[in-house]
Amino acid sequence: MRHTLTPGDRTLHGHFSPDVPPVLTIDPGDTVTYRTLDCWWSAGPYPGGQNRDRPRAPQYQPDHGHALIGPVAVRGARAGQTLEVRIDAVVPGAWGTTVAGGWPSVFNERYGVEKDGVVLAWELDPVAMIGRNQHGRSVALRPFMGVLGMPPAEPGRHSTVPPRRWGGNLDCKDLTAGSTLLLPIPVDGALFSVGDGHAAQGDGEVGGTAIECPMDEVSLTFDVRDDFPVTGPVARTADAWLTLGVGATLDEATFMALDSMLTLMQRLHGVERADAVALASVAVDVRVTQIVNQTVGAHAVLRDGALR
Repeated sequence: MRHTLTPGDRTLHGHFSPDVPPVLTIDPGDTVTYRTLDCWWSAGPYPGGQNRDRPRAPQYQPDHGHALIGPVAVRGARAGQTLEVRIDAVVPGAWGTTVAGGWPSVFNERYGVEKDGVVLAWELDPVAMIGRNQHGRSVALRPFMGVLGMPPAEPGRHSTVPPRRWGGNLDCKDLTAGSTLLLPIPVDGALFSVGDGHAAQGDGEVGGTAIECPMDEVSLTFDVRDDFPVTGPVARTADAWLTLGVGATLDEATFMALDSMLTLMQRLHGVERADAVALASVAVDVRVTQIVNQTVGAHAVLRDGALR
């Protein structure tokens, strides 16, 4: 069955919480098509100026994080199982924004842009898959959702900024249409939310934002699996397996990603742990996912054909 969710009073929220009731309950195998706001809850294109002055949707509150749609409950999903999220389509809207500098942070201080910020206003062409900014520069679009995830089991409200084992603000640019994300389910029903559309982003998201944009269509198909246990985010793309790690440091995030990758290699190739370590040193790439979300991220990549 197919369902549709659009931004509104019922569907928009700015925190993860196991206490928020689902706006929709679906069966495994169902598809949900979303329309989403940009991360800042923008009411429309923003030409520049102070980011705090941008016009926002009426549902926005000052303590809100990313504009999320959901949560969606999956009937029969139980904590400890694996949620499979197949990303069928991600279609950006006609505009987006990139903000860099102009606020105090460790990175902006090192970059030397704490005081001098910039806003790039992008016109997006989702057919040609090109974005052009007000200075005439263009980039290829590779749209994906920055936030895909579920709330921690602990009651109360949880920030949307740091990614967690159960997903959230992963900001992994490889989670494009055609990929599948596997997440450990933290709460019964799963209570999945999505938001934070990116038209394009580099690994690391080094300035703190990507091309942040609304999405005209995000289609996700959900399933629940008992045969593929995971301890953190795992993704299958068109040509690779990815395992994602998050932590306070890149070391922690990298070792989480690699621990998950070694377990995956043991499952896929039937090797012992030490063999998996040796083979990973030859065949697995480690990449920085993002460094700007309080909790940083890394991911390990095993390309198809790299290990036969």
